[in-house]
Amino acid sequence: MTFYVESEMDRTLPFDVENVAGRVIGEALIFEQCPYETEVAVLLTDSAGIQAMNREFRGMDRPTDVLSFPNVDYGAPADFSGIEEMAEDYFNPESGALCLGDIVVNVDKVYEQALEYGHSLMREYAFLIAHSMLHLLGYDHMEPGEAAVMEDKQEEILKRLGITREA
Repeated sequence: MTFYVESEMDRTLPFDVENVAGRVIGEALIFEQCPYETEVAVLLTDSAGIQAMNREFRGMDRPTDVLSFPNVDYGAPADFSGIEEMAEDYFNPESGALCLGDIVVNVDKVYEQALEYGHSLMREYAFLIAHSMLHLLGYDHMEPGEAAVMEDKQEEILKRLGITREA
């Protein structure tokens, strides 16, 4: 697994964002039994930055907490069968890794939502990474049943890492 964390802002979080992102990304891949080496990019931004992206890519002119830009079209969530047939679209030709996509985290929202939900900044950040990873693996939450599946998976991934609401 290769992942990149880049920040386009001065505001920081009081923990090792790369370590936490790596742990969550890795656990999500294990949990969903991804059979490939993978690449994921994580961008840390602020409310203005994510609002501009949300407006440009989703037509919603408001800030959000996290955006996911999946690279892979799955037949069903985390169904890796047939992906190799689209190798030129999904795999990095230099490394051979499956390029899952990009995660954009709004650090301003990490601070706001951690306070609102009464848990640590690290837990909120880890939650947003887990949520976004599930999107990169083909999950969605447009329907109530889909949302419930994602919620259960997010909680299980964080539980396996010992990242609870109290953490």
